[in-house]
Amino acid sequence: MAIELKVPSVGESITEVTIAKWIKSDGEYVEMDEIICELESDKATFELNAESSGILKTKVAEGETIEIGTVIGFIEENGQPKTDKKSEAEIGDKVPDNGKIVDDKKTTGPEKTGEIVEMKVPSVGESITEVTISTWIKNDGDFVELDEVIAEIDSDKATFELTAEAKGILHQIAKEGDTLEIDAIICKIEKVKGGKPEEKPAEHVKEENKKTISGISDRSYAYGHPSPAAAKLMAEKGIKPEEIDGTGPEGRIIKEDVAKTKPSIKELPKITEPEVELFADDEGRVRRLERREKLSQLRKTISKRLVAVKNETAMLTTFNEVNMDPIMSLRKKYKEKFKERYEVNLGFMSFFTKACCIALHEWPSVNASIDGEEIIYHDFVDISIAVSAPKGLVVPVIRNAEKLSFAEIEKEVLTLATKARENKLSIEEMTGGTFTITNGGVFGSMLSTPIINAPQSAILGMHNIVERPVVENGNIVTRPIMYLALSYDHRTIDGRESVSFLVRVKELLEDPTRLMLEI
Repeated sequence: MAIELKVPSVGESITEVTIAKWIKSDGEYVEMDEIICELESDKATFELNAESSGILKTKVAEGETIEIGTVIGFIEENGQPKTDKKSEAEIGDKVPDNGKIVDDKKTTGPEKTGEIVEMKVPSVGESITEVTISTWIKNDGDFVELDEVIAEIDSDKATFELTAEAKGILHQIAKEGDTLEIDAIICKIEKVKGGKPEEKPAEHVKEENKKTISGISDRSYAYGHPSPAAAKLMAEKGIKPEEIDGTGPEGRIIKEDVAKTKPSIKELPKITEPEVELFADDEGRVRRLERREKLSQLRKTISKRLVAVKNETAMLTTFNEVNMDPIMSLRKKYKEKFKERYEVNLGFMSFFTKACCIALHEWPSVNASIDGEEIIYHDFVDISIAVSAPKGLVVPVIRNAEKLSFAEIEKEVLTLATKARENKLSIEEMTGGTFTITNGGVFGSMLSTPIINAPQSAILGMHNIVERPVVENGNIVTRPIMYLALSYDHRTIDGRESVSFLVRVKELLEDPTRLMLEI
């Protein structure tokens, strides 16, 4: 039976590709998932893998440009690899296993069952329709155990771990950076019986990769050729292929080889703005390098939502200032006893959350949202807290904040912030919210106009605290002042309501006694 090899779809805007190089020759025996050729588009280079084991028959020559879906060759499944006595004698009883030489007589490796398990992108939330392959923790061809973590996948809200659904050999289908829809096939696992295959030490692998394996020449195309992930890392580090000894299959340079190799040039301190790195070589010449990174799914979603809010809401911002001296004095006096009793620090966030809850109760339109042609008013307050996580801004929610004490709010803030920075927030913890608080002051921001977190109607921006001169009872004194900004949707909130809300928050913060008594 012959299996057609067609040019796969490699991107929405790509309609044709060029056969850059046939890695396997016409009439040569190939294994399933083995790389047989490289395809080039106007944007990138892609590798084409064999869909089955058998004899390769090519139809399109190197250098030809063909359209997506064109048949470029066949694989005859019943074909057998060509062997001769000399090669068999050289190889003996050794067979390749993921690019490493394993002696059948000295190992009791796993036995293939012939069963293939297709792993699909799991459903990770009702509103999530696609995910991005963030990191392959296990490499293509690796042995994996049942329930072992093999990859991390990103959605527009959180990062999830993908675990193996069977024990066996991993065959990757999607690459790092690929965006897939829910239920799309992400990889296959070739199920095996028995334990993990035994491997020889890494220092012997390099030499053995040069030996003849199943008729492959002493140095095949793969020798010294980097994988796509390795090539990307080499470009970032300024390393040339001749500087690395590949330890992958047939001497191929893999990502781990690059990570262990130091560049031969002297690296100077990195310049973060603009994102360009300067390097000096041995002769003192300076080279300017740039790097490009694909937008993460989270970053793309944040971008779309922020632009949509700017275009679809009548957003404007009102400002006020708060004398933080009363709160700072109160914290200084009681912070040790508070921590001793509740095992959590007394921060500013609990004061601002309590103040907002009281003000939102008095001005319900600030706590409302628009749904079509209706305004939804909430009799509860779910406060969204903006947190800067490693992969972007996330906004976990404190449920029913109006019912929580200072200590309960501080504990909830600590828990959510820690999960955010460790990429462990669940979808439920980031869903909903009726009002948002963001604190740009922790990064030194003096003043800003925060963007509304749709479908909410308002967001409060906190800023840094600076000693400023103010007039009290006719005298100029210095006080720790914080500027507050309230961005709001003028479709649901009038100017009187927005200003009154912010003034009420200011009153409560400048007189914590009123905050405690809720008056």
